[in-house]
Amino acid sequence: MRSLLTVPGNRPDLAAKVTRAQPDAVFLDLEDAVPPAAKEAARAEARSAARELVRARAGGRGAAVFVRVNAVSTPWFEGDIRDTLFGELTGVVVPKLETTNDVETVVQSLARADLADLPIMAGIESARGVARVEDVLAGPVRWCYFGAEDFVADMGGVRTTSNMEVLYARSRVSLAARMADVHAIDQIVADFRDGARYLTDAGEGRALGYRGKLCIHPGQVALAHRTFTPSADELDRARRLLEAYEAAAARGEAALAFEGEMVDEPMARRARAILEAASEY
Repeated sequence: MRSLLTVPGNRPDLAAKVTRAQPDAVFLDLEDAVPPAAKEAARAEARSAARELVRARAGGRGAAVFVRVNAVSTPWFEGDIRDTLFGELTGVVVPKLETTNDVETVVQSLARADLADLPIMAGIESARGVARVEDVLAGPVRWCYFGAEDFVADMGGVRTTSNMEVLYARSRVSLAARMADVHAIDQIVADFRDGARYLTDAGEGRALGYRGKLCIHPGQVALAHRTFTPSADELDRARRLLEAYEAAAARGEAALAFEGEMVDEPMARRARAILEAASEY
């Protein structure tokens, strides 16, 4: 899941166009993208649009399909689960999860809706959520994303292009996801017109261990794929490095000089990961 494209849940006209950008995944959003007065009406629209996207995916021309419900603490959560979700979805996205009790509430709500097997994507986007991320991801969560904008707002901080203010939280979420074997998806870039900034931001996320990135505009999807798919040069170097390393290992050597660098098992492991990532796409 290199790209996760968000679409307003009450805009079926936009949902019908998302396959053109060829994202790996998409979610119909009932939370931030829908104003309070329209949330209940948006459920039927989101459900219908999601079914169309699921049919497209079944026909081999679509993305993985999620619905993002409103947070557990809101008055819309239970109705979103009951009236919008269905078993053919790839999963449900739940924003602002902060405690194990929140996760258990999601699990129980899904069970009441006969959707106990529907996988969960956790939104980690508050101070408390980051502080307790290890506990949240220890539950039945398959994916997570880091929400920088909400996190900074909750902290009372200032959002900057340097990302300095989210470095700790962004890193902690990635580390917790790795420890829990959860697929971690990186923060948004709000200025959808600035492709250069998106590429820089995505490169930082990949360096921190994220495996994909949120997209708020179809134009960002190709940029996410460019960043999170190993390049031809990366693949070539990884193959040559492994060949040299394995030849050295056969000679009984644990390390070798390769193109001006000292290579040992950690670097060989990274090369294997690059080749494995490329094989997924």
